[in-house]
Amino acid sequence: MKYLIISLLSLLVSVSFGQGLLGTWQLTDEKTCFQSEMKESDTELELKDAMGASRQSVVRMITFTKKGTAEEGIYSQGKKKGTDTNKFNYNVIDNELQFLDKKSGMATQRFIIDEITHTTLRIHNVLKDCEIKTYTRIE
Repeated sequence: MKYLIISLLSLLVSVSFGQGLLGTWQLTDEKTCFQSEMKESDTELELKDAMGASRQSVVRMITFTKKGTAEEGIYSQGKKKGTDTNKFNYNVIDNELQFLDKKSGMATQRFIIDEITHTTLRIHNVLKDCEIKTYTRIE
């Protein structure tokens, strides 16, 4: 009986993560291990903000569908089609998000879902806790 209850609860958790994941997400913050360990000074933060204003608008987006497929790409302002697009399948088991190869079905990337809300998705690489990606829902 215990095993039945535990399996039902884990199934509900994985379904809720999967349902919350559906839609299009824009990468808003990405930190590598090196960046997450470094503290930026006030001067560096001011310079970073000033330099960001002169860049062309380019975003990285990822779209998750109900059918278990996803597409990730880089989109420029004023263009419908993205560049460097990558289509793959995905799977959510408990709080782990797996990117799967379309042909073989093997996991190519694995992430832990740290936070998922209606507007925010925060994940980190299974092998590197310090590599954090934050996405914001756009649809």
